[in-house]
Amino acid sequence: MTETVDRAVRIPEGMPQYDDVPRFDVSRIRADFPILERTINGHPLVYLDSANTSQKPRQVLDAVDAHYRAHNANVSRSVHTLGTEATEAYEGARAKVAAFIGATSPDEVVFTKNSTEAINLVAYAFSNATATPGSDPRFVLKPGDEILISEMEHHSNIVPWQLLCERTGATLRWFSVTDVGRLDTTNLDELVNERTKLVSLVHVSNILGTTNATAKITKRIREVGALLMLDASQSVPHMPMDVVDYDVDFIAFTGHKMLAPTGIGVLWGRSELLNAMPPFLGGGSMIETVTLEKTTFALPPARFEAGTPPIAEAIGLGAAIDYLSAIGMEAIQWHEKELTAYALDGLATVPGLQIFGPSVPVGRGGTISFGLEGIHPHDVGQILDELGVEVRVGHHCARPVCRRFGVAAMTRASFYLYTTTDEVDALVRGLEQVRRVFA
Repeated sequence: MTETVDRAVRIPEGMPQYDDVPRFDVSRIRADFPILERTINGHPLVYLDSANTSQKPRQVLDAVDAHYRAHNANVSRSVHTLGTEATEAYEGARAKVAAFIGATSPDEVVFTKNSTEAINLVAYAFSNATATPGSDPRFVLKPGDEILISEMEHHSNIVPWQLLCERTGATLRWFSVTDVGRLDTTNLDELVNERTKLVSLVHVSNILGTTNATAKITKRIREVGALLMLDASQSVPHMPMDVVDYDVDFIAFTGHKMLAPTGIGVLWGRSELLNAMPPFLGGGSMIETVTLEKTTFALPPARFEAGTPPIAEAIGLGAAIDYLSAIGMEAIQWHEKELTAYALDGLATVPGLQIFGPSVPVGRGGTISFGLEGIHPHDVGQILDELGVEVRVGHHCARPVCRRFGVAAMTRASFYLYTTTDEVDALVRGLEQVRRVFA
């Protein structure tokens, strides 16, 4: 799919200045998404809330429907035809995920219900290991040990570590955020030290849009022997990801932000680490043997997938990966970079508007949070909705960020592969209408 690029879309600073870059036809993409044909209050739907959840193409909807209509059965339990078909589709989705993120084996992919559960799985592995004599020392915490996060984390990458520290006596520390919305690493060597056991960072901020460069942090983590986890919920759907190249130990992401159904997420971990981790939940399918006296556990990933898993949801995730891969993640990343540059230029024309986070389209994703002077974000969101423009308002499950910038809430517009410059223009016009209402 090709597209003639509107040169009004500014090439982001620092990007290659040439026309031979990955492209796709946005209008053809949009035709795959039935919901984009909707109207809201008599206006065409302008969906600018993809950081919250993405819309779903027909290819994903059809894959889930086909599973329930023709192949529905439980997995890894039956030898009959339907059970075999369901298991093959479920494990096939796991293999697609592994290839999509550059994993060395599908066995490194653990299906969860979302990123939150994936992060909690690792947190409870630390907790359970700490409580079990003879556990791998990398997962054992004691008073004086430290876990490091950042001030720009989603609550899902804050609360599990707070609870873990309360249970174990470890200390939670964090990187600060600069005035322009970047991670402050000036005290990197002090924060990542010989007491650090785990660093868990957001890869792309769900509220500021910041893409965190990890190479320098990773180098320091390796020097002290700590583990590194990335919350990749806002990066895996939008850019190429290779877990080997990134030199991480764990990543978490969720399907519903990358065209897949809700209820399916992924924890990827290095094989030797997953093998060393105790289970999170106990029950069916995660066991090797069970007696009334003692249970031994299956190898990963089954060890961490107790009970009936989200089968249709995993198959939907596999279909979403097929869809994204056919377009190309580099093309999607480029589309969003140009769109973000265009949006930043457009929003700069709105009087009284303040961007929270990087104001240049370098080192950031297609999520832009902002405030309008003297107007509450909830009022902004309601008026935009009347015009068919769907944005998110609130603290975005990142209340420490709002506190850092001295506001109770922000308005957030977020883009994806189906977003157009016309929709950005609709947002800017809508914000001008908001200002007129409150003038």
